[in-house]
This record gives sequence, C-alpha cells and structure tokens, in this order.
Amino acid sequence: MELSIVMPCLNEAETLAVCIRKAHQFLQTQNISGEVIVADNGSSDGSQNIAVLEGARLISASRRGYGSALIEGVKASKGKYVIIGDADDSYDFSGLHPFLEKLRDGFDLVIGNRFQGGIQKGAMPFLHRYLGNPVLSFIGRIFFKTRIGDFHCGLRGFRKDKLLSLNLRTTGMEFASEMVVKAALMGYQIAEVPTILSRDGRTRKPHLRTWRDGWRHLRFLLIYSPKWLFLYPGILTVAVGTIVSAFLAVRPVSIHGVVFDVHTLLYSSMMIIIGLQFLFFYVFSKVYANEAGLIPQTAVFEKCMTFLSLEKGLLLGTAFISIGIVLTVSAFYRWSQIHFGPLDPVVMLRRVIPAVSFLVIGVQVVLNSFYLGILTIQKVE
Repeated sequence: MELSIVMPCLNEAETLAVCIRKAHQFLQTQNISGEVIVADNGSSDGSQNIAVLEGARLISASRRGYGSALIEGVKASKGKYVIIGDADDSYDFSGLHPFLEKLRDGFDLVIGNRFQGGIQKGAMPFLHRYLGNPVLSFIGRIFFKTRIGDFHCGLRGFRKDKLLSLNLRTTGMEFASEMVVKAALMGYQIAEVPTILSRDGRTRKPHLRTWRDGWRHLRFLLIYSPKWLFLYPGILTVAVGTIVSAFLAVRPVSIHGVVFDVHTLLYSSMMIIIGLQFLFFYVFSKVYANEAGLIPQTAVFEKCMTFLSLEKGLLLGTAFISIGIVLTVSAFYRWSQIHFGPLDPVVMLRRVIPAVSFLVIGVQVVLNSFYLGILTIQKVE
C-alpha cells in the first residue's frame, strides 16, 4: 500500500463524511493503492458510525489529545506514505496531489502553507492569522534554522518510517510543532506546498484554544531550544554583570551625572550568579535531551563535554571559594584595624560584595558539577 490518509476525529459528525468521500475520491481517481483511517478520540456524536459507513478504517485512540489521536492512526496505517488532515472540511482531501508528488520525489516531510495557498474569509481567527501563527512560525525558523513558513498547518504528509523514528511524545496541539522541530533537528528533507484553508463546516466551537494552545506551542519551542532558553540569556547576563562589577569593584562610576556605586555592584553580582545558573541549566538540558534521544547529539557540544568533568568543576569551585575566603579575610582585617568599630558601609560593601559573590559562585559550581556528574555517570563508567 502506498498511501494512508489519517484524520483525527473528536465529534466531527457534521463534516466527517464529506472528508472521507473526498479522500476516497482522490485515491480512486489517481489510481492509488491506499486507505482512509479515522483516528477517533472518544467522540460522542456518532462519528464512529459515520466513519464505518463511509468505508474508512476506524481506530480508537483512548488517550485524549490531537497528538495522541494522530500517532495512533499513523501507527495503525499500512501505507508507505501518510497524509494527515483535520476532519472539519477546512482542507480539500481531493487535492492531495502536491503532497504525494513531493513524497515520491524523496522528501521526508511535506507541510502545507496556508499563507501561500490562501486563507478564505472567516477560515482563520484574526489573532491566529496575524499574530499567533506568524510569530510562532518566525520563532521556530530562528530557533531551529528551518525555512518552514507555516509551522501549524494541519495538512501534511510524511514517510511513515521516518515519522515513527522521531519518537514524537506530545499529546496536544503542540504535536504539529514537535513534528517539524524534530524533523529539522534530524536533518530530514522538508518541503512546503501552497494549501488553501477553507472555512470549516462545523457549527460547534473548534477544539483549538487560542491562548492555551499558543502557549503550549511556545513552551515546546523554548524547551527544545536550550540555546535560546538558557545559553544566550546566560552568556548575556554573565557578560553584563562581569563588566559592570569589574568597574564598580574599584570605584564609583558617574555617567552624565548619575552615580553608580555599591548598590549597582550588588545587582551586577547577582546577574553573574543568575547567568551562571542559566549556563549550567543549558548543559543539564542538553545532556538529558541527548541521553533521552530527544534531540540529536552535536559534534561541538560533544567536544565541549570532553572538557567538563566533576573533578575539574570541583577544582574551579574550590578556586572561587578560596578567592572569596581571601577577600573575606581582607575585609575582616580592615575591620580589625579600627578595633571592630563602626564601618563605612560604602567602603566595606565594595569589599564584601565581591567576597560573597565568589563564595556563592564557588558553592554553585561545586554543587552543579556533582549534578552534572550524576547525569553523565554512564559515560564515566
């Protein structure tokens, strides 16, 4: 069998029949060996009976969610290629030629682009069309270096074996983003084809929830891009904090009459500590994701990991703690010179803040190094 057409379904009795008929029409007119699968997600409006009567193969997905329904349908499919699409009649299943042609040409994933094909009046809410989809797709292109213009088009095709090898895990609407992100990370050949989005034929409200599902898509993009979530903010925060602290640890700095002193030094030191934790979280997330097979290992990160070890972390942390102790002893000595009497707060804070910062950073490095050692213990063995 060459092609399986899979439709996720949750109470789509109004439009399911016409979608199945169009899909069968496509298979028959193009003389394609294929099947139509309805992956039902617990419908209570008789959608199951409609699917059977229209000649589709009915698959029951017990776990709720758009992603759950689709992955169950894909697993049960028999075709070499699979095309998925919503059962709300917003996509034309009788016009799947561009998708199948791209798949036959060797592409692993083919995604529809509604902004290129055309969005009919009333087919997409204003916020989705001009804010949600463009912004999330732009973030996806930046984070994952892909040219996909419409991350969330519900009509897409792929090679079954390639999709299953991605080990997709999300159960909700973010399944669409996960598919594109993992395919891009794995270096799959991805193509886009213009797709017309029509106004769906349902009278009930859509399952999609604007803000909830939008946040779930954004959350997924961030989690799968630790560089943008942890690395880049960490580098920026540490760099700014270090530069500011280096100047203020010596003397106050005046810019256009505004004096920056120990109070700013305290905040800049805090930036270094927070930024360093961002960097550790980047390493942790990359190590975990690589070990769990969520994202592919990169040669650059693997090379960097050869320089990171528990022993080196302990030495570095001990060095920072030692500097903090020396600075603390220096401040204590300064206090003893005035017989432990009242101190000038500004003068002493310029000594104490760096001392405390080095102590905290040292402990931070030691503890995080132990945790990194736990994450990589299998490699050590």
